[in-house]
Order: sequence, then C-alpha cells, then structure tokens
Amino acid sequence: MKDCVDLLLNWYRIHHRELPWRKDTDPYHVWISEIMLQQTRIEAVIGYYDKFMKRLPTIQDLSLVEEGELLKLWEGLGYYSRARNLKKAAIQIMDLYHGVFPQTFEEISSLPGIGEYTAGAISSICFQLKEVAIDGNVMRVYCRVENADFDVYDLKVKKKIGEEIRKILPKESGEFNQAIMELGETICIPNGVPKCELCPIKEKCRAYQKGTWSEIPRKRVKKEKEVEEYTLFLLKCGNFFALHKREVGLLKNMWEFPNERGFLTYDEVREKISSITSIQLSITNTHIFTHKKWYMNSYLIEVSQMDPSYVWVSLAEIESTYALPSAFLPFFLELKNKYPL
Repeated sequence: MKDCVDLLLNWYRIHHRELPWRKDTDPYHVWISEIMLQQTRIEAVIGYYDKFMKRLPTIQDLSLVEEGELLKLWEGLGYYSRARNLKKAAIQIMDLYHGVFPQTFEEISSLPGIGEYTAGAISSICFQLKEVAIDGNVMRVYCRVENADFDVYDLKVKKKIGEEIRKILPKESGEFNQAIMELGETICIPNGVPKCELCPIKEKCRAYQKGTWSEIPRKRVKKEKEVEEYTLFLLKCGNFFALHKREVGLLKNMWEFPNERGFLTYDEVREKISSITSIQLSITNTHIFTHKKWYMNSYLIEVSQMDPSYVWVSLAEIESTYALPSAFLPFFLELKNKYPL
C-alpha cells in the first residue's frame, strides 16, 4: 500500500468528483456532509446538503434552529438521530468554543454524533492532521491491494488497517484520505465488477494480479431482517388529515400517520376508528431499515369528527412543517395526488 500513495494523490487531483462540500475545507461544511453521507448515497445527499446550507449557513444558525424545522430539512434522509446530534454538537461548539469549530481530533471526537471516522475525516481534510478515516471503502481498497483475506466486520481488523494506513499517511493527509475513499466509491466498488482498467494502482494491487478481487474482502452472511406488518389509517376530516408522534421503538418521536400493528380487515378498522363516513383501501408500501422490514397496508378513511388524540393538519402544512420519515412519505404523496394542494 505504501507504493500507492503518490499514485493515488496524483489520480485524485485530476479525477475527483466536483461536490459542493469539496469547494472549500470549512469544517462546518465537511462535518455536515460527512454526517449526511452516513448510510446515504452521494447522489441523494447533494440536494439535501444545498438546501441545508441555504437555510443554516453557520454553526450558530444550526444551534438555534427549532427541532421541527431541522427534522423537516432532514426529511427523507432517515436515521434522524443524526440531525438531532448535529444540533446538540452545534450548541456545544457555541458554548465551549465560542462558535469556532474545534481543531484537535480529541475535541472533535467529543462532539455528539461524531465517531472516529468522522473525526478523522474532519481533522485531516480541514486541519491537515495526520489522522486516518477508515470506512468500508478504505478497508476494501486496502484488503485488495494487499490481497488480505480479512473479515472487515471485525473491529480488530479495522484497527489494524487504521494503524497500517497511519504509517504511510503523507503530509497531505486530507487529500490522501479522500483519494482512497474516492477510489473505493467509484472504481474499487463493493458490488459488481471493479473497474480495474481505470484504476491508478492496479499494477500495485495483489488482488488484481492474482484475480482474487471477488473474494476480498471476506463477505459476511447477512442476517434475515425482522419483518413487521402495519395498517395505516389515512384519516381525513374536511381538508385536514390526522398525524401523531410515534411514542416507542423505531422512529420514536417522529410524526406518522396513525397505525396499528398487523394487517387489519375493514371490520377491524371500523372497530378502531369512530365516526367513519367512508372507507377504502389505499396504497401499500414496503420500507427497509438496517435491521427491519416493514410491510404497510393503508386505508383512506373519511370521518365526520376529529379525534382530539391526533393533530389535524392540511397537506400543505405537512409539506412545509411536519417531517415525515421515509417510510410514510409514499402515503403522503398518494394523498397529494388524490387531493392536489
């Protein structure tokens, strides 16, 4: 791997993708992008990042934003604890560092929601500290270059790879960390055939030479996701629709359409909902989380009275103010299609 450093730096300087958070090395910009990119594709993040920065251009703005508005900006990105931790960290930066982003790895690591990888990325990209940023892309590139049959899900392996890469970090640590990640994202890809013909370090890559790239790194058998079934009630009274906050479990404290566990029949729905004037089956949706899979049926139900246990809002208010998790967005879009704003 040590023979790849200059090759990777030269390649990255010419071929890196132009992304909005790469226009400068402002730690606020890098921080927000790194948090958004966790569990999310770059293509999906760009629009969110631009909207977020337009509304919250500074750490102070982030520290002061209402949680509801923050979650609305995050709507559709998922893993909403990331957004809540961003605000907690911004408040901490305002209180402890007078609004100036901290500049040591230890201080950055102490912020809510920032782990070793993110702290390493910010430290190296923004402050040129010789810190590693080890993610799946980096581990895959390293294992293939070294033809190492490692289990990258083993924390000891991750630590070992970090130690080895730290030994070869150049003074341009931020560029190098981005270069190896960029290679893993665009060329030495995790799924499908890597684009070895375009790779700047193929002549140094032992897996390329031995034809073992498909076996490295070692793949772990995925566990079956737990399946849960839900029936959603799309309750309409006049021009208003019912929402409430999820009280327990996954997506706790997020807005959702009222629902019950299991697939309910018409008769079972009528027993649950009072003052129904009409009821019809609506759309279904499947939503996949990291460890769970939700199957959701829905009923569009018109009622003559508003149940006070719910919040009743217009579709325009849902669109502008109430953040719905991705699992529930298809049902909102169906209502918008049926009842145009």
